[in-house]
Amino acid sequence: MYPSGRFFVKPTMLLSDVILDNHLVLLMLEHFEIDFCVSSKTIGLVCAENKIETGLFISICNLYNGFSPSPQAHYSLKDFSVIIRFLKKSHTFYKSDKYPEIRGLISQLLNKNNSNEIKLIEKFFDEYFAEVTEHLDYEELVAFPYFCSLTETGEHSLYNGTEKFSVKEYHDHHSDIESKLADLKNLLLKHVTLSNELPLRRKLLFSLFELEFDLRIHSMIEDFILIPLAEKIEKKGLHG
Repeated sequence: MYPSGRFFVKPTMLLSDVILDNHLVLLMLEHFEIDFCVSSKTIGLVCAENKIETGLFISICNLYNGFSPSPQAHYSLKDFSVIIRFLKKSHTFYKSDKYPEIRGLISQLLNKNNSNEIKLIEKFFDEYFAEVTEHLDYEELVAFPYFCSLTETGEHSLYNGTEKFSVKEYHDHHSDIESKLADLKNLLLKHVTLSNELPLRRKLLFSLFELEFDLRIHSMIEDFILIPLAEKIEKKGLHG
């Protein structure tokens, strides 16, 4: 999944050095809405300027570098809204950037190779991304408003229609939205033979790998940072 040799990010490091070592960190900065022109600023300084807790930034940055969050990592109420904003921006990236990009590349392949194999890939991806969109809409319309209510009002339940909602319900609904991309990549690598379309297929595969990578980080942030923090806040609300 990750090239070997990546280093564990620390607050005193220059953010530019981290980016040069791993260009995928640019995805993280975009989700944080941080300008890519970081000059010679340390991570700590960039966090201070953008009002992001250094611990949270370091945890997410290290996810992009291939390190899982420490079980001992501490996240506070200040991190909650930042995490939600980060995840919402990643949703915009998936729906408004990566999906149109991948869909456009598949359409180009179909225009040049009107074959049943490419039609199958087109159908598979459209059905897959419909599932992804359903998952993202659920987060934005149900889960995220509830999470925000935990800190804004101190409530530990939110009514969606007539039903109460909780972190447990979100956890049960939470799905692995990146795994089916492996099937699509396998189709392209093992079963679809096209003549003289290597550049286009390479662009499509690169884009699929990038989407899969960022979706995996998205899920890890939810599983290892957002959900544990929300459960902690819920318990505090329930027990005072």
